[in-house]
Amino acid sequence: MSTNGLSIGHAVTSRTELRLPEQLPSAEWLRIGKQIALVRDSSSWWVGDWLVYGQEKFPDRYRKAIQSTSLDYQTLRNYAWVARRFPPARRRERLSFQHHAMVASLAEPEQQLWLERASQLGWSVRQLRAQLRSASEGDQQGRANAILNINVLDEKRQRWLAAAERQQQDLLDWAISVMDHAADQALIAEHKHILSATGS
Repeated sequence: MSTNGLSIGHAVTSRTELRLPEQLPSAEWLRIGKQIALVRDSSSWWVGDWLVYGQEKFPDRYRKAIQSTSLDYQTLRNYAWVARRFPPARRRERLSFQHHAMVASLAEPEQQLWLERASQLGWSVRQLRAQLRSASEGDQQGRANAILNINVLDEKRQRWLAAAERQQQDLLDWAISVMDHAADQALIAEHKHILSATGS
């Protein structure tokens, strides 16, 4: 077995093995797992950025990339496409490459909206997929959907997010329910005022 590999904590890697010491505390074992997951997720971005660079600098990049990586053409194209759709400044460190891939086909404002929800509410990729599917089905059933852009101070937005989480809702659903309640109260008050004014 080759010992030329990457050291991750007290573990040593080779192409085909992760070697762990006999005595390893559970906290260290968990930390190593987190590092492996980080490398795995980061490598998708790295390959995508590598391909985008190749597109600009070298011809026949995919043929050469396939020979270099043993990844198939479609996988490489997907990595590059997601990397192009999300310049580094728009990538969310708290979310995985797959989170970004799930919303890559959307317009930028929608990408930002869904990634913000996933980040704030801690959605897994599976949960994000389910939310996107639910929203898509709602659109297909002809429900009226609108995005209301409101510029607020970050402190206020954080308070709203905290309140929404306590209600186990995402921020948009919570905001709609609060506004509906406020609208009901305003309309009821107006109706009572009209009744009292007419003596009914």
